[in-house]
Amino acid sequence: MNISKTDLDALNAVVKITVDRSDYETSVKNVLSDYRKNANIPGFRKGHVPMGMIKKQYEKAVIADEVNKLLRENLENYIKDQKLDLLGNPLPKEAEEELNWNADQMDFEFELGLAPKFEVKLDQLKKVVRYEIDPETKMVDEQLDYITKQYGKLVSQTNPEKDFEITAQFRNEALEIEKISTFKIDDLKSKKAITSLKALTINSVITLSVKGLFKEDEALKRMLFIDDDQFKTLKSSDITLEIKEINERIPAELNQELFDKLYPVGAVTSEKELKVKIKEDLQKQFEPQSDQKLLNDITEFLVEKTKFKLPEDFLKRWMQTSGKETLTPEAAAAEYEKSEKGIRYQLIEGQIITENKLDITFEELKAFAGTLVANQMRQYGQVPDDKQIEGIVSNVLTNQEETRRISEQLMSTKILTFFKENAPLKQKKVGFDTFVKEAYGKA
Repeated sequence: MNISKTDLDALNAVVKITVDRSDYETSVKNVLSDYRKNANIPGFRKGHVPMGMIKKQYEKAVIADEVNKLLRENLENYIKDQKLDLLGNPLPKEAEEELNWNADQMDFEFELGLAPKFEVKLDQLKKVVRYEIDPETKMVDEQLDYITKQYGKLVSQTNPEKDFEITAQFRNEALEIEKISTFKIDDLKSKKAITSLKALTINSVITLSVKGLFKEDEALKRMLFIDDDQFKTLKSSDITLEIKEINERIPAELNQELFDKLYPVGAVTSEKELKVKIKEDLQKQFEPQSDQKLLNDITEFLVEKTKFKLPEDFLKRWMQTSGKETLTPEAAAAEYEKSEKGIRYQLIEGQIITENKLDITFEELKAFAGTLVANQMRQYGQVPDDKQIEGIVSNVLTNQEETRRISEQLMSTKILTFFKENAPLKQKKVGFDTFVKEAYGKA
């Protein structure tokens, strides 16, 4: 067997593999011999079928199968030995003449798409903004108000008033709606409905028009657990409310008892310190948003500024047959247009990982998965020990799909940390509303 490579240009090459009969002859004989031992052909005892009959029926298919095994194995080894950095997979070149499987020698050619050579310049990232979201005083005060109400107490009242919580049974027979939900007078838009509700008390029943009832249609959809189609039907009809509870929420006092419920005992001793903690918590809460924005901006910037060519024609042809279904040339071209930026960033990211030795170790993966598991358990009020976490992680990492997902998440974290530590990013501290406006163009 002989293997050679011809470079067509910097991004395309052809590998030619010449297979001699001697390369596969022994394997073919062994396979045919096994067929003969196990063949059940009428008129012959098992194991006594003439070899000539076996060859006539199976030899061509066996040769094709053994040659294809040889081609796959040797092509993979050649690519590995030559350290060829490919895009996509090798594409078999269509032979000009029909292949003669009985020839003493056969030639096969494979097209290769080669990864381009380029340089990633981190100094270009000095124009990319790294936002630090600094919660405004108003936001801190709103969070403080929410906390005091959350830890406050409910006092039953006779009639609904502003800020009172009304728990009611919502009914609509046509749509088979029967849900208990809680809302406030302030959630309503209809002045007529507001006036009517204020005159009611517990166990009162009232029927209201749905259209224009709430300030936000989404609020009613969430309360009733209905979808858009159901809401369209409901909007043109009425809904019946039976008042179950009317409660006033009395805010908790800002005292040491509340502070110790929110944070470790003694960590907060005053309203001023509580606001500092709330601000820190909000900053942590907003950090993933600024991180995602930063990673998106770096990705876009590097793809735009890092110039290199791709083996475009090869990739389009490869995309025709790489998926579950064969694509037309037009569909493959469209798929390439959608995928090009992603391919470019994968190459850029791969080079950054290789040059800076950011590859993931199994120990890093286990530790990262353990942190994810522990955080998730704490969200549900559980306090896991190391042994519990280790057992869950071992189980999770037996799932290939989960392992792949966690690995991608970890690599994204490592890449982001690398950019933060090594790229000359433009630092900018802003309030949350300013961030949303600058980052997404929304007020």
